[in-house]
Amino acid sequence: MTNEITSDLYLSNRETQVKQTGNSSLGKDDFLKLLIAQLQNQDPMNPMQDKDFIAQMAQFSSLEQMTNMSTALNTFLTQSQASPILKGSELIGKTAAWLDEEGNKKQGVISTASVKNNEISFTINDENHTVLSLNDILEVSS
Repeated sequence: MTNEITSDLYLSNRETQVKQTGNSSLGKDDFLKLLIAQLQNQDPMNPMQDKDFIAQMAQFSSLEQMTNMSTALNTFLTQSQASPILKGSELIGKTAAWLDEEGNKKQGVISTASVKNNEISFTINDENHTVLSLNDILEVSS
């Protein structure tokens, strides 16, 4: 029997074992399970004090409210980033420059923004109430 050192014995070739114990974050269901287990396994001669129970319920309520608020904010951000009217509304009150039909550079203050068929258009506060698309605007200043 010969003892050979082969490349499969090198530490760099060793498969690393990753221990997985489940989700790394605790949710409200996990918190309730822990609380119930704590109540079931408490010392009958020294039960949990009312103030401790109320404090844990307050923590649970805070956790639930923060989770709900986080979900609501994520939903709001997703919807607001996709909304062209919100992006266009940033230009209301600013001065826009564009070229008219003859190629003359005109300027006016944007008074309204509207969306139709997912295309945004702007109305200029001039005597003609000029309507421009986003591509028509050459520059915007405050």
